[in-house]
Amino acid sequence: MSALKRLLTFVILSTAQFLTAQNVPPVSQAVEQHIQRVQHGLIPGVVTQGDGHNTHSLADRMKELHVPGVSIAVVHDGKIEWARGFGVARIGGPAVNANTMFQAGSISKPLAAMAALKLVEQRKLSLDADVNTYLKGWKLPAAPVTAGKPVTLRELLTHTAGITVHGFPGYASNEPVPTLAQVLNGEKPANTPPIRSEAPPGERWKYSGGGYTIMQHAVIDVTHEPFPKLLHDSVLAPIGMTHSTYEQPLPKVFQPFAATPYRGDGEPVEGGAHTYPEMAAAGLWTTPTDLCRYIIEVQQSLVGKANHVLSAEMTKQMVTPGMGSWGLGLKIGGDDANPYFSHGGANEGFRNSLLPLKKMAMGPSS
Repeated sequence: MSALKRLLTFVILSTAQFLTAQNVPPVSQAVEQHIQRVQHGLIPGVVTQGDGHNTHSLADRMKELHVPGVSIAVVHDGKIEWARGFGVARIGGPAVNANTMFQAGSISKPLAAMAALKLVEQRKLSLDADVNTYLKGWKLPAAPVTAGKPVTLRELLTHTAGITVHGFPGYASNEPVPTLAQVLNGEKPANTPPIRSEAPPGERWKYSGGGYTIMQHAVIDVTHEPFPKLLHDSVLAPIGMTHSTYEQPLPKVFQPFAATPYRGDGEPVEGGAHTYPEMAAAGLWTTPTDLCRYIIEVQQSLVGKANHVLSAEMTKQMVTPGMGSWGLGLKIGGDDANPYFSHGGANEGFRNSLLPLKKMAMGPSS
């Protein structure tokens, strides 16, 4: 339950139009028993074989960690098996349900990567060309450390481009929000350093939200579309993610569905959710149910059954592990016989996990 440490928490467990109700089928008695085990049978993070251990209820752990609300959805056998909210979207407010939206933090990255890979399939981008070829309004400055080697989209998506800035704190409601170019250059009112090359591209793995921000600029420059519209049209809508958006700040139409972020001491984030102009790295608002639809899309696309965004071939490239065990936007775990993909996310006041319940979360039979 360490993923619950920051509040409000959003959890993904996985082995039509906007704002339509997200329908999850009624659960069987066996599934209800599984849900009850989640609610009342949480085990410690580390368990030694043969040693007894106490279990905890979800409600007790939420109280202990000052977590007002949690949302969980589970994929099994290529379908959403169950989705349920626990606690409240804000203290004194409505209960969390399947329609409650949370900031996904860095889980924004794999869906943004999917949009970039679609542009690769459309021959608007190349995985292995100099990314400066596509950047028009801003260029990644040359740096002696790269020894003249260009940075590529493949390296940006796999965190091997040697680019600075791990992550972003966002901007409080009473703070000015910088442009994307100001973020890239580290110019006021940006609150992070310039995004620059710090190591030769392709020689080491180091997580970089800055690299995804460069990617965001590149896809905007080649499509001439606002990033939220591009992601809606190319990824979210085709998959059926009806309660998801990259719009920052969250539009009024979505606000009744939004959870309030809370800090670790139980106090709400002043002014509400932070704004993230670094949309590809941290800008997604979504629900666990919608992210399950993304999981299913990837699983079924691998075998050519639901290629609403990417071909089977490109999906296989996306989940092929490279340096640091990362694919093109996703962490790849397991082994050749039982691979799985995962990602975590952390924005101010939100904590999220997309992860396997068991081995083998890659294929549709997981």
